[in-house]
Amino acid sequence: MKKWGFLGLALALSLATACASPTTDDAASGGDADGGEETTATAGGSRLAAVLERGQLVCGVDGGIPGFSFVDESGVYSGLDVDVCRAVAAALFDDPDAVEYRRLDSTERFTALAGGEVDMLSRNTTWTLSRDTQVGMEFGPTTFYDGQGMMVREASGITSLEDFAGRAVCVETGTTTELNLTDQMRKLGVDFEPVVFQDADAAYAAYDEGRCEGMTSDKSQLIARRSTLPTPDEHVLLDVTMSKEPLGPLTVNNDSAWFDVVKWVTFGLIQAEEFGITSENIAEFQGGDDPNIARFLGEEGTLGEDMGISNDFMARAITHVGNYGEVFERNLGASSQFNLDRGQNALWTEGGLLYAPPFR
Repeated sequence: MKKWGFLGLALALSLATACASPTTDDAASGGDADGGEETTATAGGSRLAAVLERGQLVCGVDGGIPGFSFVDESGVYSGLDVDVCRAVAAALFDDPDAVEYRRLDSTERFTALAGGEVDMLSRNTTWTLSRDTQVGMEFGPTTFYDGQGMMVREASGITSLEDFAGRAVCVETGTTTELNLTDQMRKLGVDFEPVVFQDADAAYAAYDEGRCEGMTSDKSQLIARRSTLPTPDEHVLLDVTMSKEPLGPLTVNNDSAWFDVVKWVTFGLIQAEEFGITSENIAEFQGGDDPNIARFLGEEGTLGEDMGISNDFMARAITHVGNYGEVFERNLGASSQFNLDRGQNALWTEGGLLYAPPFR
């Protein structure tokens, strides 16, 4: 999910990032839970100091994608992206609910992060070179490897991208999805009609109303959103992958202290699965003889203190949220409505792409 396409907006965001450098008090502050006066960072001007002083994480999410970040009618958030936010909060405060979620669309998310409205994004955002440099973002570990797909009505008879000649495709604007679609159709020489929307909800509503023959986005989002359509069984995904879409959390550039926390908590979810440590059996690993696990759980060494947080930060995160495998299983796997295979999102030891550097 994605999301960057316009040079002018990119330049504006770069300037916004420069003006709101996280070394300043403004960039290192964020709204408190009740929307009151912002909290100013202390030593070093890092966002980390501001978050710790506030006692709550402000996390930017989508909020409309089941399995990734979705808010129900009672206001409860759930999904893989949400669990990353919860894991960071648990690591910092021993409380996974110490999070305020902010719903952000694709065109406002980078501005919100650069301006200090949120501390981090965990919002199905694709890691690209331009976002990492020109836009001024810092991408954490990939939490879901995806690819762009196309959804159509099964009765339409459309079986390939070439079949879209003279037909319309709904797409969310300001995203890598929009650019990928244009590139692919140009490569194939297909003259199609893009129907763009700033908001994903509006795009899917238009597709459901028949205003376009196809809906394109990351395959994971298409699968999730298909489940919310009135007749999901009438829609299929074409056997096509238009792009690579590494999705994960991100922070603003030039704040290593805060980025390190988000990065290593996320890596820790992956490493916990490799160790076999879960929310259910963590007590069996505590006090053991393996020095690698002792360091990981904060029983030896100063890995947490070296980042300015508690040494048992990963023990907290695993206890409250679980390892990556648990997060995937309950949100996207067999325990969910989607029953997705791990595929590329399996551990490297299982033929996947998930790999955490050593906790040493």
